[in-house]
Amino acid sequence: MRGDSKVAAWSEAVLNPRRVALVGVSDDPSKTAGRPLAFLRRAGFVGDIQLVNPRRATVQGEKAHASLSDLPVRPDHVFILTDAEKALAAFAECQELGVPVATILSAGFAEAGERGAANQARLSALLAQGGTRLIGPSSIGVVNLHNGLTLTANAAFAEPDLPKGGIFVGSHSGSLIGALVSRGKRKGIGFAGLVSVGGESDLSMGSLCGTTLDDPRVTSYMLFLETLRDAESLRSFALAAAERGKPVAAYKLGRSDAAAELAVSHTGSLAGADEVADVFLKECGIARVESFEGLLEVMPLLERLPAGATPRRGRVGVVTTTGGGAAMAVDQMALRGVDVVPASDETRARLRAAGVDPGHGRIIDLTLAGTRYDVMKATLDVLRAAPEFDLVLASVGSSARFNPDHAVQPVLDAAGGPGTPVAAFLVPDAPEATRRLAAAGVPAFQDPETCGDAVAAAMHRTVASRSAPLDIRDPVPGRVLDEAESYALLAATGLPVAPHVVLEVEAPLPDLPFDWPVVAKVLDASIPHKTDAGGVVLNIRSRDELAEAIATIRSRVAERTGHQIRRILVQQMTKGLGEVLLGFRRDPQVGPVVVLAAGGIYTELYRDSTLRLAPVDRAGAVRMISELKYARILDGFRGGPRGDLAALADAIVAVSRLALVDGPAVEEAETNPLFVLPEGAGVLAIDGLARVRA
Repeated sequence: MRGDSKVAAWSEAVLNPRRVALVGVSDDPSKTAGRPLAFLRRAGFVGDIQLVNPRRATVQGEKAHASLSDLPVRPDHVFILTDAEKALAAFAECQELGVPVATILSAGFAEAGERGAANQARLSALLAQGGTRLIGPSSIGVVNLHNGLTLTANAAFAEPDLPKGGIFVGSHSGSLIGALVSRGKRKGIGFAGLVSVGGESDLSMGSLCGTTLDDPRVTSYMLFLETLRDAESLRSFALAAAERGKPVAAYKLGRSDAAAELAVSHTGSLAGADEVADVFLKECGIARVESFEGLLEVMPLLERLPAGATPRRGRVGVVTTTGGGAAMAVDQMALRGVDVVPASDETRARLRAAGVDPGHGRIIDLTLAGTRYDVMKATLDVLRAAPEFDLVLASVGSSARFNPDHAVQPVLDAAGGPGTPVAAFLVPDAPEATRRLAAAGVPAFQDPETCGDAVAAAMHRTVASRSAPLDIRDPVPGRVLDEAESYALLAATGLPVAPHVVLEVEAPLPDLPFDWPVVAKVLDASIPHKTDAGGVVLNIRSRDELAEAIATIRSRVAERTGHQIRRILVQQMTKGLGEVLLGFRRDPQVGPVVVLAAGGIYTELYRDSTLRLAPVDRAGAVRMISELKYARILDGFRGGPRGDLAALADAIVAVSRLALVDGPAVEEAETNPLFVLPEGAGVLAIDGLARVRA
């Protein structure tokens, strides 16, 4: 084989190769291994196609070679269609020949038990040698619709006349790519390209999507995520996409339990995989939708609604030809924190001047009059010029299906002019109207749930705010600190902790350095949840009561856990206006996070919490407090006393900086409850729990 000095770099070879090779290609175009050749020919791929099949001289009527080494010219991209063991041999040959990139279709690696683990180890060893980059394994392939590169085994690409567009899709699921393509065609949504990232043993979602950032034909991104593997690469891609004005939407499923069994704090359960994924995507400026259909329909809205500097509820004005249909969409938006606001008096006056009766309700219900082009167009023109709306939603009833020129065409015509963005909610099944709107790039929704989902995702999207690299480390058991050690760790951040002393249970009781009453607690790192073990006695008011409390704790803990305790922590009792949980945790996928939640008994009862990637600045801490429903109680609710929320914000910043401490890394730390004292009096940690790397 001769080399080629003009061969593309791997990033170019992923979606714009000059030559592709199919290894293990089948002679039967209906089989999985035969589809890629049939698809490439049907799509009119502009490059050269080379075939490798050691058992046949021809495949589907074309010349085949016995091996990659027998090819006359080195390919840029090799699609390996064999089983796992043969795929390893083919990938090794790619490495020897200097092929820029290869895709492995086969499963049978990390997910496939003992034999798969052995295959994965061999693959990792090959990748460690450098050279050929890998997509997969378990990748169903890559597609560039603009140059005919249908280098995929996905049966959906047998579909003729797939519409081309500007959306690039990255997916952990190969089959879901087919679902996007088929549903997209029905809706008139076109794609620029698609990649099935598979097992991400080498190239990940972020790095593969990143190869398209400077392609002018790619205007936006859809991601189907099962995990956040290589979150740093995904973050870097999202930031770069935002800089180029290319919005990113994601549908995330799957929950990872990695490190869950290592967690000893409530923070570990509050900062679960999905909660962490949600805040990670937000801080990357990625709009997260709740539904697969929402992923398909959200993009035109993202291209028209800029991301906000901070989360916003959004103000939506609604005009409809069917009150019931609009009410369904309004309900779904409201459930997701989007405000449907009424037209102002000035806007209603302008509507009347245009010959439109705006009524008096929150929704402008035109009834049958709205099925007339002139009435709907005049209404939309006035609403789009009104300052009180961030988005105008036109809800269209049966005329969308039977007379789209009457109520849908004015939406199309209005959307083309200046003013507030407009979207359409089509109550009936209206395929022609849907395709018209999609062709014009006008956001269009066919289900109320999808409408609410997409509008909320677009409204709540914020400008990417995470610039520092993520500190991601493999989870380890580490060492659990006792409460006194945890207090020392938290106090070192600047967090105020309650006065306390440590007593040996066999030693005489000393004089306490603080006043009664006090609380006595078992002090043992192996008993992190002291109340459950019977290891807490409250309201101790004398030395005699303290001695009795210590005896009680020893007895109860021994009975419930079989553990013989040696030390007791005695702490001055105090009261606050309210209790919160403040915690820190290293997530195995995105790194350090800080959590704020309702504290004490309310932590598990209400699961009212908010979190951020750590560290956070003070503005971020203030926003966290505003997101906590429980914080309203601390902010003078119904004339009550105000808590020291300024000190709470300082505490959040302080604890979040555990991400930056020197010495052994802190895996998790928590104070629950953290008392919020009256305004001006600060906050006070009255419990502590932490785990550090050994």
